[in-house]
Amino acid sequence: MSDIKKEIASRVRELRDCSNIDIPSIAEMIGVSVAEYTAMEEGDVDFPASLLWEIANRLGADLTEILTGRPAHVNKFSVTRNGAGVIVKRRNQYDYENLAQNFLHKKCEPFIVTVPVTETEAEQNVHPGQEFIYVLEGKMEVKVLDNVIILAVGDSIYLDSTNPHSMKALDGTPARFIDVIL
Repeated sequence: MSDIKKEIASRVRELRDCSNIDIPSIAEMIGVSVAEYTAMEEGDVDFPASLLWEIANRLGADLTEILTGRPAHVNKFSVTRNGAGVIVKRRNQYDYENLAQNFLHKKCEPFIVTVPVTETEAEQNVHPGQEFIYVLEGKMEVKVLDNVIILAVGDSIYLDSTNPHSMKALDGTPARFIDVIL
């Protein structure tokens, strides 16, 4: 397990312990099995960024503090310069860059997500909330339930994230998109 994964898992465990919430309760809150949650908290499996956001919301914490160990500190506006967002490598199939890591009490989590080219089928994700995706570069296949939608630059989709969904880059080029998790 990488140092970053260890640190994030440790901060989540500490936050849960300080909130006096046991593992079965937090697993139920975020909609995963006890075994799945335990594997994430022990660092055997990555926490998806969307579940970290849900944990932060459910436990009254800020995602920035879970990811970086430092609290968000601004409440008027937050500027993130090109390429300077906190990089979150939560799944092998997606790279996340947090675009508002320093803003306190966010109502959503905005990311730039890169989907690298792969020959394997994309793993379906399920998490609480809703999601807005706007394609910046490339072309990608979005699956929601049994629906397959092809999105290109300038296209967008808004979806209920409690439904199984996945993204896959097409045409041999990585896809980049703005992802806002609500």
